[in-house]
Amino acid sequence: MTEPAASAPPADHPPSHIGRRLRDRREALGISLREIARRIGVSASLVSQIERDRVNPSVSTLYSLARELGLNMGDLFDPDGSASAGDRRPFSATPAPYVVPEERSVINLESGVVWERLTPEREPTVEFLRVTYDVGSESCPADSLVTHGGREYAYVISGRLGVRIDFEEYCLEPGYSITFDATSPHRLWAIGDEPVVAIWVVVGRQSDTRVKD
Repeated sequence: MTEPAASAPPADHPPSHIGRRLRDRREALGISLREIARRIGVSASLVSQIERDRVNPSVSTLYSLARELGLNMGDLFDPDGSASAGDRRPFSATPAPYVVPEERSVINLESGVVWERLTPEREPTVEFLRVTYDVGSESCPADSLVTHGGREYAYVISGRLGVRIDFEEYCLEPGYSITFDATSPHRLWAIGDEPVVAIWVVVGRQSDTRVKD
């Protein structure tokens, strides 16, 4: 069985506190740890560590868990889905239509991938994100591309971002933008010795929300 390496979050990338939301949903559906692990192709130990916020999942593992559990990514950003809101104020405390940097809802992922939601509340059809890929980080292994519902739009602010869509690869530099159908197998990774920062929009990812029997 091949699975992403599990490692404790670096000091500058603390746990995202999404484990309880994943565990509660899994238990509500009556799915065992071993069964959900079997469905997404990882070990039950890894799923257990993710649910206890001992490790941050990879992008591909989080996609797989959300899909199998019938969750939108917006569900995971919601403060109510967190084991702890931590050092962030709940979004309900900010009635304004804007979000200041220190109040963004954040999901930290394996190897230094960070998603920051740029909307004050969950949007039902659109995800508007600031995405960071640390040096050496990737959305998934080179031999295991990701697919999900919706269409993606991205604009690179800094760094160089590698993008593979099906059999084509691209290198996006600052100022470059890209759009693609997310149902096409794809992979993202940081190129070189500088982190990548990009603005990302995903439209219609919820079309892939389903619970498999």
